[in-house]
Amino acid sequence: MNTKPLKLFLVEDNPGDARLIREMLGEIPNIRFTLEQVERLGDALKRLTGGEEADVVLLDLSLPDSRGLETFNRFHDAFKEPPPIIVLTGLDDETIGVSAVQGGAQDYLVKGRVDGNLLARSVRFAIERQRMVKELKLLSVTDELTGLYNRRGFLTFGGELLKLGRRISTQVFLIYADLDKMKWINDTLGHAEGDKALKEIAAILRRAYRETDIIARIGGDEFVVMGILASGIPVEVLAERLCSQVEIHNEKRPDPYRLSLSAGAAAYPIGAFMNIDDLLQRADEMMYEQKHKQV
Repeated sequence: MNTKPLKLFLVEDNPGDARLIREMLGEIPNIRFTLEQVERLGDALKRLTGGEEADVVLLDLSLPDSRGLETFNRFHDAFKEPPPIIVLTGLDDETIGVSAVQGGAQDYLVKGRVDGNLLARSVRFAIERQRMVKELKLLSVTDELTGLYNRRGFLTFGGELLKLGRRISTQVFLIYADLDKMKWINDTLGHAEGDKALKEIAAILRRAYRETDIIARIGGDEFVVMGILASGIPVEVLAERLCSQVEIHNEKRPDPYRLSLSAGAAAYPIGAFMNIDDLLQRADEMMYEQKHKQV
């Protein structure tokens, strides 16, 4: 049995909050840890980018040298491969916590609403999710032609994203799209041209959506995008964004034919249970509705 203690790194300038976190961790059975603490973001970056390791970083967003979402962004962007990050927010900053998760944090916790069990679950979740990401990089989860995730990668990461969205009570979106007239391109212009068109669509998808969104090619001409839905943005807008990017791309490409996508979007509702297959089916139905309208 591996009894190696977890290395936790706390970035927190409030002595009372730091003491509470240490006490909560100390009361949790079956968990051993070492806890290092600094009070400033600059000190944390100096130590952790200088070679010091941490299994999980607990990052307060209100520090003497940085405040709000900027704190997370500065910390996250300082690493090629950031350690697992759990963001600590005040009672009035929960929306910032959600934004941090959208930007790559593993989780967020609201001060005043945390107990030892919740903190332990969050730490274990952050470590497990980071471990899974590293392991999946060694597996066949990418599409060889486009460099996007393949179906296996999408189902794996998408399942974890649904769990996260359910746990933090936020919506998850899914966009389902396919390349129109793929058979015509292959039959008329050749499969090499068909492969070129698929690569162009992959590049458009990367430009249209965030790095933290899951983008995959799950079939011959079928693509999906999945991510945390930002507050106040209708999911239909995300599908329209893709179609607009395709039109912009068409204006610049020299080929004699135009690329065209049919796309549908669906949102995972807060508090309701839905698996990836349900979400895929809903988005697929909306995509085919749009395709039939174009006929």
